[in-house]
Amino acid sequence: MKLKNRCLLSVLIFSTITSCFAQTELFEKRIYKSGDIVMPYRLHVPENFDSTMRYPLILYFHGAGERGTDNEITLKHGVQNFVQSEYLEKDPCFIFVPQCMPEYRWVEVHWSLPSHTRPEQMSIPMCMAVDILDLIIEYYPVDTNRIYVTGLSMGGFATWDIITRFPDRFAAAVPVCGGGDTALASSIVNVPIWAFHGQLDKVVLPSRSVDMVDLINKYGGKAKLTMYISVAHNAWDKAYTNPKMIDWLFSQTRILKNEE
Repeated sequence: MKLKNRCLLSVLIFSTITSCFAQTELFEKRIYKSGDIVMPYRLHVPENFDSTMRYPLILYFHGAGERGTDNEITLKHGVQNFVQSEYLEKDPCFIFVPQCMPEYRWVEVHWSLPSHTRPEQMSIPMCMAVDILDLIIEYYPVDTNRIYVTGLSMGGFATWDIITRFPDRFAAAVPVCGGGDTALASSIVNVPIWAFHGQLDKVVLPSRSVDMVDLINKYGGKAKLTMYISVAHNAWDKAYTNPKMIDWLFSQTRILKNEE
């Protein structure tokens, strides 16, 4: 399998981005091809967007149950809330939803562990998601100071992972019932983070979110955590229907280094 050199593989290849359905859908079905690897994804494009303006973008990572190649199930949880009419009118944005292939994880670690060390290299689907993100930014009027990332469960791990790899790229992050490498907490102190978890979660330990948020704030960061007392693993049901979270997310703007 051949991917771009950011995956530390030696062969560079040309990648294509293909639209499969009309823009009448809230999330267009698209396919990304890189050599013999195919990743379905969805893209919401602001209706009648003005090419002279710049719009925020949300990168959304689904959970383990939505892996596949159908380009359908990825919209099952959470992300649909961002395209409700009241939000689209107030904050028109791009929303990018890649679909992880069945045999992979966004981050190749075990979810049930109390901690993990971030793999040296990004996983293959994570590499592809980053490649697609680059293409979207290249072809569309994206406000690169308002790129947000969120994800649930396996996608919560992806959210923590990608902000530690690209801490200067994201204006804010919302990891839901995920976990990150606590050794890297100091690297993301400048990323506004609002994490969510269920106290009764038996799939991903609640301590995974607690440990990350506590350490980030210990180093002077900007992280907060909402722990739902009577909720198990499905913390996303409450997190993504929380209008305060959505308003908070869109209020964040990336702090440029020369502005600090």
